[in-house]
Amino acid sequence: MTFSLVARCAETGMFGTAIASSSPAVAARCSYTRAGVGAVSSQNVTDPTLGPIALDLMQAGMSADQAIAEVRDKARFIEYRQVLAIDRAGRVAIHSGPRSLGIWTQAEGNGVIAAGNLLANEDVPQAIVTAFENATGHLGDRLIDAMRAGLAAGGEAGPVHSAGLQLCDAVPWPVADLRCDWTDDCPIEAVATAWGIYKPQLKAYVQRALDPREAPSYGVPGDD
Repeated sequence: MTFSLVARCAETGMFGTAIASSSPAVAARCSYTRAGVGAVSSQNVTDPTLGPIALDLMQAGMSADQAIAEVRDKARFIEYRQVLAIDRAGRVAIHSGPRSLGIWTQAEGNGVIAAGNLLANEDVPQAIVTAFENATGHLGDRLIDAMRAGLAAGGEAGPVHSAGLQLCDAVPWPVADLRCDWTDDCPIEAVATAWGIYKPQLKAYVQRALDPREAPSYGVPGDD
């Protein structure tokens, strides 16, 4: 009931993940990024603890493959889980438990890995990876393009209702964390609309945190 990707921008070192699901608020439970460390998507009968655990392991020096192996060896009910990760070197790894739902599969590329469960067909993750690799521009733009391609390739077996996009860069908080927690329309397009608004202001919001004296105004009442 979910499809997602995690990726690293080779030019900037920025990490990101994007996800969509028929379940509500999927990004709140499944998407994790950490600047200078990596990105993780933990999905399918979700255990929200697995994302932070995998990031902690990579921060401690493990590769994505080593971290996923450790999660697979130590986590409870791992046969139900699907966990995909990318590390600071752009290496990717995944665990898909045999009790993942419906049609489940995965695909990987250069600095990107995608996976899903309860999919309409087995081609969806490869469509996501191919679109990401062919896209240009900001990492957020490439993630949106990839998710649109996954949906166009069939997406889930049923309609998707929630989606999310998370990015991390050189600060210890996500520089973008955009979500559509429920809609009967397309949640990927809702997140894409939010990204189009947020993208020009992303650096300014980081600057406001680091030194508000240098941050530009966006015409908000009381914001001079």
